[in-house]
Amino acid sequence: MRKPRDFDAELQALTDKAKMLKTKKQGQLGELVVATGASAMSIEQLAGALLDAIAADASRKEAWRKSGAAFFRGDGASARPGARRGAGSASASGAGTPPTSGEGSAA
Repeated sequence: MRKPRDFDAELQALTDKAKMLKTKKQGQLGELVVATGASAMSIEQLAGALLDAIAADASRKEAWRKSGAAFFRGDGASARPGARRGAGSASASGAGTPPTSGEGSAA
């Protein structure tokens, strides 16, 4: 006879894992903000830049993706002055890369 599955325990384990992954992602996004130098911006400026990034066209987002990839490679082409590759673990968070690395409106 099969051992019955404990659905409550499995659900709790999945919930705990989802919570851990969300916390890790938030930490990586924070590290990315600091590593790119965006932490020098006010919270309102940063929020506005991210909102503009969401509404940007596909070609602009692709340009941001390329400069973000260069940042993580250490090319320095898209890095702000004084913002070098300090967020090694943030590179695992691909979701945050395009909006943060594209600060075209902050020039």
